[in-house]
Amino acid sequence: MTRVTTLADAAATDRLGQQLASAMPESAVVFLRGDLGAGKTSLARALLRGLGVQGPIKSPTYTLIERYPLAAGEAVHLDLYRIAEASELEFLGLQDLMPEVRLWLVEWPDHGLGALPPPDLEITLSVAGQGREIRLDATSPAGNRWLASLSELGHLGSAS
Repeated sequence: MTRVTTLADAAATDRLGQQLASAMPESAVVFLRGDLGAGKTSLARALLRGLGVQGPIKSPTYTLIERYPLAAGEAVHLDLYRIAEASELEFLGLQDLMPEVRLWLVEWPDHGLGALPPPDLEITLSVAGQGREIRLDATSPAGNRWLASLSELGHLGSAS
């Protein structure tokens, strides 16, 4: 299932993050795609806020990974822009984190393919005038249910 919608401004991006959080399955892997400045980190931050994360939510551009406690388990936010190949991720101990992680948010996922769990949802953001165009592609049964529940609530635009 695929959904495409336009986000008019930063407030719309924040609302979408909140909506994704409210409909999120028990656990999920989200790949965030888009050029630099497309809004990947902003959407991730809004989704984390929607899940109840308090305090600063930092971009993992230089740390590669940021971890956040959730009511059940934790969320990890990865930014793999500076990674040349997946083998460079071994030192992060991602395999050890997997049992505890409820939400994986991965920016620049192509840099870590093979070392990451498969996505449930792939989100592609692109600049569209003053706002953003966003494409959400469900890539698993859980992802399909996630998008369907957002659509039923009237939160997403057209199907593709």
